[in-house]
Amino acid sequence: MAFSYAIALTGGIATGKSTVASLLALNGMRVIDADTISHEILDASCEWVRENFGDEFVEGTKVNRAKLGQLIFSNSEAKKKLEVFLHPKIRAEIEQRSIKQESFKFPYLIDIPLFFENRAYDIKESVVVYVPKDIQLERFMKRNGYSKEESLRRIESQMDIEEKRKRATWVIDNSKDLRHLQRECEEFVEKIKAKYLEAK
Repeated sequence: MAFSYAIALTGGIATGKSTVASLLALNGMRVIDADTISHEILDASCEWVRENFGDEFVEGTKVNRAKLGQLIFSNSEAKKKLEVFLHPKIRAEIEQRSIKQESFKFPYLIDIPLFFENRAYDIKESVVVYVPKDIQLERFMKRNGYSKEESLRRIESQMDIEEKRKRATWVIDNSKDLRHLQRECEEFVEKIKAKYLEAK
């Protein structure tokens, strides 16, 4: 059965989830990345994207995700169409990988950006990568070069980070420097090990 040992790793746009996933992997945690899976499926479906959204969203054998992202965030109908197509495929692949991880009988992470928004996965525990909203906005603008207005629109398309923080089983704070984040990740892994070994 899938998801028995799974912990959802989530956060908001530009809270540093990918960095945390890498640091947790370095500390020995196994990670299934929903974003990577969705990119693979999207590229494999570039003909579908071409047929449904137009030639300008495909370059060679890959989907131009930046261009498609602009359309998706400004057009709710296009967003819905893409989600209806992609989400079942992403879920099936995550489930398959999860079943493989279950054989180790030890907690592992599934990196799911919209875990709380979509409630598509029956996973009991979660860890949220947290930064206050002002830092989130600043980092997103710096990383993507979008205007404040566009950045806010994208951030606000997700559940508020404070709400995610409240719902989480654990929180990893990424509001300071990398050294602090490394320590947060190490402490989280220690907690998981302690909890699991206690339960055995």
